[in-house]
Amino acid sequence: MFNLNDGKWGRSDSPAPAPSDGSAAPPPPASAPPPAPAPAPTPAPPPASGQGGGNSGGPNQGPPDLDELWRDFNRKLGGLFGGNKQAPRGGEPNWNRHNQNNNSGGNGGGGGNYQPDMKSAGIGAGLIVVIATLIWLGTGFFIVQEGQQAVITRFGALNRTVDAGFNWRAPYPFERHETVSFTQVRSVEVGRNNVGAATGIKESSMLTKDENIVDVRFTIQYNLKSSSQFLFENRGPDEAVVKAAESAVREVVGRFNLDDILGRNSEVLQQDVLRSVQQQMDRLQTGISVQNVNIQNVQAPEQVQAAFDDALKAGQDRDRLKNEGQAYANNVIPSARGTASRLKEESEGYKARVIAQADGDAQRFRAVYNEYAKAPQVTRDRMYLDTMQQIYSNTTKILVDSRQGNNLLYLPLDKIMQMSNSSSEIAVLPGANAAQAAPNTVAPAATPAAPTNARTSRERDGR
Repeated sequence: MFNLNDGKWGRSDSPAPAPSDGSAAPPPPASAPPPAPAPAPTPAPPPASGQGGGNSGGPNQGPPDLDELWRDFNRKLGGLFGGNKQAPRGGEPNWNRHNQNNNSGGNGGGGGNYQPDMKSAGIGAGLIVVIATLIWLGTGFFIVQEGQQAVITRFGALNRTVDAGFNWRAPYPFERHETVSFTQVRSVEVGRNNVGAATGIKESSMLTKDENIVDVRFTIQYNLKSSSQFLFENRGPDEAVVKAAESAVREVVGRFNLDDILGRNSEVLQQDVLRSVQQQMDRLQTGISVQNVNIQNVQAPEQVQAAFDDALKAGQDRDRLKNEGQAYANNVIPSARGTASRLKEESEGYKARVIAQADGDAQRFRAVYNEYAKAPQVTRDRMYLDTMQQIYSNTTKILVDSRQGNNLLYLPLDKIMQMSNSSSEIAVLPGANAAQAAPNTVAPAATPAAPTNARTSRERDGR
């Protein structure tokens, strides 16, 4: 293999043989034996007709020489990239002689010594440089998707951040960009079952305020709020979140006793852990925004889990019974208060009715007494008649007229007694109610009697 631009065309650096034109050969080294006499030069055969002018002689041209085409392509390629190579020191290269021999056909030959056009070579080289530069500059264009942000670094240092859209930066190696997603929700799990080599306990084990151990497992969900801080302010974001979450949950659990942790509402623990983790993330400037904390399990160690389950169940039963009692009290107390209020209102009404009835009876008695003082006999007869009328209006009456004859009348006494008994039973019921109400009726009326009697006695004493 040899280079196309090699002026020697693959020939070695050994001294060339003596030329056939009779020119002197270079002297041999002093230590070398004298060279043998050179053979007589052989005259070159005359060129064939049509080929003596470098393939451009007569009209009867043969097929093109492949060597000549290859040499022509090599000359044009060498001229495009800077012209012919200079001959090395020590003499003219053999390929120039070969070209001179092949192009010895005069002006009608293959062109003699080829001299490339330097202007064309410069234009071609400049065009190639411009195209390569445009391609290199085009590598700086990039697209940022919606919900993402690109961080551009210049020589490895933070330069700027760009939002979603079509953007450009200086090509490599001057600037580089890295795209991060803001809308992507990342999740890490805290409190695994791995046993620590130094402590011999699980990573999920936490120490409470009363020096008990509780297993807490939860998941942290977060996204980004600063892409530059996320890329340059922390080496491992997931590891930083896990460490901050473990520190936060140990801080929160250490403030409560074991019973409080097991019976505490999980939402309160989640809010406390989220607030503590976010404070640590902001203090470390990690560019992370904690979105949610999902507590998956809070339980006692496996060795005492059964006992804690029984105690927790008993506490739940206590709370259930307490709630049921409170619900019963809430139902009974308003009903009792309503009944008491109703009875109080009824007693007030009964009091007012009895007092009014007593006042009415007293006024009627005074009116009757005034009339009785004016006409005692008439008043007594009238009162007797009214009383008998009231009595006879509610009884069965039998009239017997024995003055008209001597016949003896037999009355159906059994039926009369039966009717009398039935009517008496009917009358007993309202009579019993009246008897029960009688003490209540008489008692209020009898109360003001003492002052009246006392006033009467004082009037008599005054006389």
